[in-house]
Amino acid sequence: MPDATIYDVATRAGVSHQTVSRFLRGFEGIRPETRAKVEAALAELEYRPNSAARFLRLKRTNRIALLADNMHLSGPARTIASATEAARDLGYVTDIVTMDGGDERSVREALDLVLSQQIAGLVLMAQTAIARTAVEQRDISMPVGRDFGLVVDGTGESLGVRAGRVAAEHLIELGHRRAAYVAGPEQWLVARERQEGFTVAFTAGGGEVVSSATGDWSAESGFAAARRLLDEGALGTPGGAGRSRDGGATAVAVANDTMAMGLLAALAEAGVSVPGDVSVVGNDDAPEARYMVPPLTTVDLDFAREGVLVVSSLIARIEGRETDPVIHVPTPALVTRASTAPPRA
Repeated sequence: MPDATIYDVATRAGVSHQTVSRFLRGFEGIRPETRAKVEAALAELEYRPNSAARFLRLKRTNRIALLADNMHLSGPARTIASATEAARDLGYVTDIVTMDGGDERSVREALDLVLSQQIAGLVLMAQTAIARTAVEQRDISMPVGRDFGLVVDGTGESLGVRAGRVAAEHLIELGHRRAAYVAGPEQWLVARERQEGFTVAFTAGGGEVVSSATGDWSAESGFAAARRLLDEGALGTPGGAGRSRDGGATAVAVANDTMAMGLLAALAEAGVSVPGDVSVVGNDDAPEARYMVPPLTTVDLDFAREGVLVVSSLIARIEGRETDPVIHVPTPALVTRASTAPPRA
């Protein structure tokens, strides 16, 4: 069956096609009973607006470009999925262009590609200093959305800093005063923010970050980071002794859940009990977190909402509507599972 037209809707509702057109454009001066008839007809016929024709009339494109990095990771994947869905709901088509946000040449080539196309705006999803600088240095005439610089609702605090603080306050509340931290790659702005938020809050609570390591968001790098911390004696003795040396960490905070997965595997291999010897808290609440051994305590970030807000804000600017340049997101929430407990006496 062919898609319904506004003429089909008008016939079903018993009104003129001009009335249906005015309704679809958001015209407020339609009588309530007429509005109800049009709404019912639209629903019955499952009418979908022909956005391509509308943009052709407006002499505008309805395509936006999305520059993405690390799409295989849970957080970026969830943000990108919700961003593309939000764009579709608003009548826009999303072109996803992948790149390596830590490689300046890769970023430049991705920008060259999307800027050579007919697009209405672009979204930068790679939260790296290299990607941010590359965009800022280009003369881009179209609106640009950025998936960084996000602020927690009702505060001036960045999302990454708050996420780190939530993890730190949980460990302090449990009684931990010595922690290790496994950070994400330094080029990633959110990795810096999460580490800063954790370190400041943990120190303010009377704790000390006694050791740290850096990964690349992958489980492999989390495993390697755990081995380094084990070799230092910060988390236990490799080979199964389990207890850390005097002054070692009783807890580990990890910048994302994927690295935490690798860290848990390394600790299990070394015979370090979680949470008996060492508590572990992650970040992101990845779908796999509840199935890790033990189930991972983590900080839940609303990646789906983040994607919607970034794209909706961009499209508002494309269409000339007022919008707050700062994107406000929900407060991160702690998800407590079995990987954290009070330190052993």
